[in-house]
Amino acid sequence: MIDFLRGKIVHIDAEYVVVDVRDVGYRVFTPNPYEFVGKDEAATIYIHHHVREDAILLYGFLSREQQTLFRKLLDVSGIGPRVALGILSAGRPETIIAAIQQENIGFLTKLPGIGKKTAQRMILDLKDKLLGASDAASLAAAGIVSEPADGDNGQGSGTAWQEARDGLAALGYTASELDAAWNKMKDSVTPEITVDALMKLALQQLFKG
Repeated sequence: MIDFLRGKIVHIDAEYVVVDVRDVGYRVFTPNPYEFVGKDEAATIYIHHHVREDAILLYGFLSREQQTLFRKLLDVSGIGPRVALGILSAGRPETIIAAIQQENIGFLTKLPGIGKKTAQRMILDLKDKLLGASDAASLAAAGIVSEPADGDNGQGSGTAWQEARDGLAALGYTASELDAAWNKMKDSVTPEITVDALMKLALQQLFKG
């Protein structure tokens, strides 16, 4: 199975890009092909290799977290590759994950191809899987959550909040946004809180603006 491709983007279409890997052009369907503008010299695309009776299709993503979430979405009854691609085109992985964790039906039903019943299935099927023990390492590596260090329960440098802050910064949030979120939530944070819980609280504040 293909895990990733690295090569030159030679064509961008409304639904896919074509990447030239050693003189072979691969058509890769992606949530937003125009994200690849300017990445034509040495683009890396993380691949989901989808095989069905009548076709072999490649779905590609700029990041591991998109690839991971795409594969999780395919586990939900009623969500195929096209719908999963549409979901990822509409929001960042951490936003979608937070909506599932918070059982935010209103947000999920605004995603392309998602009705109320499918949104409920997403919550039922994925809420305990996306941040479960079996996924902690892979999602941490993808940048969605940070794994807590042993004995790391406080706040400040080298502590749970610092790890959570670093993870959120890697997702593109600015220092000022993170400081504002921390100021709003710090009074409700207990010394026992984990990095995962801090991430969730911070994302709630960031979504509120």
